[in-house]
Amino acid sequence: MPLGIAASAVLSGLYAQGGAGWVLGFMALVPWLLTLAAARGLCGALLNAWAMAVAFTAAVFPWFGSAIASFAQIDEATGLAILLLCAPLFQPQFLAFAIAFAITRAATSATTSATTAATTAAATAATGPTWTRAPTHVAPGDAPPAAPALPWLVAAAAWVAVEWLVPKLLGDTLGHGLYPARVLRQAADVGGAAGLTLLLLLANTGIAVALGRRGQGMRSVAAPLALTALVPVTLAAYGAVRLATLPAPPGPVLRMGLVQSNLVDYERMRRERGSAGAVVREVLDTHYAMSHDAVERQRVHAVLWSETVYPTTFARPKSEAGAELDQEIAGIVNAAGVPFVFGTYDRDDHGEYNAAAFMAPGRGLVGFYRKTRPFPLTEFVPAWLDGPRLREWLPWAGSWRAGNGARVMPLYLADGREVPVLPLICLDAVGSGLALEGARLGAAAILTMSNDSWFTGRPLGAELHQAVAAFRSIETRLPQFRVTSNGFSAVIDFTGHVQAGSRMGERTLVVGELPVAAPPRTLMVAWGDWVGRACTWGLVLAAIAAALATWSRRRPPAAAGASQVATTAAWPAKVVVLPRGVRWAAAALRLLARGSLLWMAAAVLFGDTTFMSNTLAQLRTFAALFLAPEAAAMLLLWVFEARPAVDGDHLVLTHRDGRRAALAVCDIAAIEAWRLPLPVPGAWLRLASGERWPWSLGGIEASALAEALPGVPLRSAPAWATAFARARAAAAPRGWLAHPVAKFLLLPLLLALPAFRLHQHIAYGSTLGELQAFGPGAYAAAFALWWAAWIVGVTLCAAVLRAAVEAGALAAAWWRPTLAETVRRGLERIALLALYAGLPAWLLWRITT
Repeated sequence: MPLGIAASAVLSGLYAQGGAGWVLGFMALVPWLLTLAAARGLCGALLNAWAMAVAFTAAVFPWFGSAIASFAQIDEATGLAILLLCAPLFQPQFLAFAIAFAITRAATSATTSATTAATTAAATAATGPTWTRAPTHVAPGDAPPAAPALPWLVAAAAWVAVEWLVPKLLGDTLGHGLYPARVLRQAADVGGAAGLTLLLLLANTGIAVALGRRGQGMRSVAAPLALTALVPVTLAAYGAVRLATLPAPPGPVLRMGLVQSNLVDYERMRRERGSAGAVVREVLDTHYAMSHDAVERQRVHAVLWSETVYPTTFARPKSEAGAELDQEIAGIVNAAGVPFVFGTYDRDDHGEYNAAAFMAPGRGLVGFYRKTRPFPLTEFVPAWLDGPRLREWLPWAGSWRAGNGARVMPLYLADGREVPVLPLICLDAVGSGLALEGARLGAAAILTMSNDSWFTGRPLGAELHQAVAAFRSIETRLPQFRVTSNGFSAVIDFTGHVQAGSRMGERTLVVGELPVAAPPRTLMVAWGDWVGRACTWGLVLAAIAAALATWSRRRPPAAAGASQVATTAAWPAKVVVLPRGVRWAAAALRLLARGSLLWMAAAVLFGDTTFMSNTLAQLRTFAALFLAPEAAAMLLLWVFEARPAVDGDHLVLTHRDGRRAALAVCDIAAIEAWRLPLPVPGAWLRLASGERWPWSLGGIEASALAEALPGVPLRSAPAWATAFARARAAAAPRGWLAHPVAKFLLLPLLLALPAFRLHQHIAYGSTLGELQAFGPGAYAAAFALWWAAWIVGVTLCAAVLRAAVEAGALAAAWWRPTLAETVRRGLERIALLALYAGLPAWLLWRITT
């Protein structure tokens, strides 16, 4: 395993270097994939993925560890250690890939086992089925198993889905490594960098599958190798056609001067110059002189300075000296006769923002764009995380606030033209969302500003930053002018080609002109980052399809003579018969759903005002992170539901379509409770042979299962665990107040009615104000939005209360098992009271105060 991971890390490092190394993107992960195929079970796959995430981070991003050390003023070894320690968080796609691969392979193996077991059981119906397992690992030195293609496809989708669901700190993805391949990268206007990543993963997995099948003949190897070869061929064909049929947009051009001053270490300059005022004076004078050259000699239409070059708030001065500098810049712009765009700070009652100021001669300040994606910790700390203790630990943590999304600003040129441009600041350009939104708003060009001073001694980081930014031009087909403080500044056309640029660490003026006509509407602009969404929903559908396929292929025999089936009173009406892979898939979905509720509740409780004030963002987050995975988990459990009964000496499980599985009770040696009650409480059946039955039973407590199968012993568990499980079953809330319809539909409806009425009176003057002004459609949509918002709110409250109930019940079971049921029953009643009385009381208080 170490050699395969090390080989992939080295190849990935060479791939990230650019140049001709882009070819390695189609094979860099193959050695790691072969070690992953040989990993044993889910735990082995996770360990393998963790090691790969660390090795990949060390090989591709060592410069980021140095940047962390430089910013935090610690030694480089410590900075790199911190980076490697956080590697699984920094590169979570490796863990997602391994989990999806292991679970899908296990489910596939379970299906194969079921087919074999059904055949064997037909000959041994009297004693119950004998189940076999497909091998899931290989011995050292053996060839990797010939894994089916499906686990690899699902894993590739999981990789892309996680990168879409959990935006990475630097926005990096495998597809960015194809930037040096001018023809191949053009496909980014169809699927973005995420689409290129998916294709690279398919190429790598194709080679891995072919190597796994190398002992099965050429025909088995040919298909995955053909898929691998098809990826670069398709990309090249599309790129060639696209470049040939995508001429430069006709119309006027925009000629800009990009001022790269190479003045970055303000603190060192302050020590050398003796005061901060002297530093500001030198920075501004340098930019004035270079801008004068751009206007007078280079005849530019506009001037662009880098991020935060003006080191204080503009137009809202904090001192008289600041007001004088504001007037000085306005005078420079008027004298130049061309618009200026420069990095500065803006502020309002809520705080300060990293911003871009737009100045026009004769007009003064046109407006600000506020950076939407400030860098975590160094620029921005979420309210729920911020506090005196954090500031004590991280004195360098920033306090800027995030802007509110893409904004198209006008450039008023001297010839009378008004060019709509999309400003992006640093991290804004690493994701496609803002660029796509700006293109939809009518931008004709992208203006990108960055302060890449932390890359001064690490030019590879700055090169990757520029390559990522260039993808925004390919995806939108918008020209881009990108300026940095000390490199790399560039004039980038709509194909991603750098027409003019600078080196790292030089003082220079970059001048270039690009056409600024309306670009063709790309699929990315029309659909957004659709590849990530498609992979996410594809995973859900794949899980459902796999579950249905697994059930449909199961043909276990019915019990001999089972004409009369006696149902034991201890049995619930339904249980869930789960193969191992399906169980963990449903558990992962349910953990994601329930964990997301607690995360959203924490964001609200600890004052994340951006999230609290955006109802649509709340609903989208609620739907994507709770409703979708919870629905998928429920559907999986529904697919595997069965009606349990004991017929004579057989345990019989009957599916809703009439198919039945039978297991002789005498073949069951013991009942073992699941260590984790996920996705529902349940138990394993240990067979007399010593093996576990391949299917486990969910939706029933182990103690209840033991009562339903007299004579089958229950494996002993700690007293607290047994007490906790019994209390959960005995003290479960009952009655109509505990019904989900009452809690999550009717209660929110009752709360939404007075809140919506108050809103109507405030906004429109009467209860039916919006109905009279805009009609029934708008009125109904507004009320539906309020109702949905209250559904989210009640659900979050219920999630917090549920977490408190479970924690209290667990503590009681641990402290005194005999009181576990009494404590849980009391906690359940308190939770219902808090939900049904506490929320209306809170709403009444808010309305009357």
